[in-house]
Amino acid sequence: MAKGDDLEDRLIRFAVMIIQLCDRLPPTPAGRHVAGQLLRSGTSPAPNYAEARGAESKRDFVHKLRICLKELNESRVWLKMIGIAQLLLREEVLPVYRECDELCRIMNTSVQTAQSSD
Repeated sequence: MAKGDDLEDRLIRFAVMIIQLCDRLPPTPAGRHVAGQLLRSGTSPAPNYAEARGAESKRDFVHKLRICLKELNESRVWLKMIGIAQLLLREEVLPVYRECDELCRIMNTSVQTAQSSD
């Protein structure tokens, strides 16, 4: 398995978790809005990470990793909103939130490592 495959697979599994969670959101105006936003932000880190792995330069690599981090941070906020607004049960949201938080930490470390390695 190539370096980075584990993280890419984890980001794909996270995207699937997001898709499944969004399918369970209520069909209300709020539920549809949050689902649309979360689907965009929560499914984009995996393909953006794949793009980063094929980056043309270190600068391009760091830029694409930052996009992944930005989207994960946005997803974390939407997941928090779902919990606070009680659009789903806490037990449904918490595992997805925890995975998102952990992925944010991993991606943040990856960005810092990539920037400092010369």
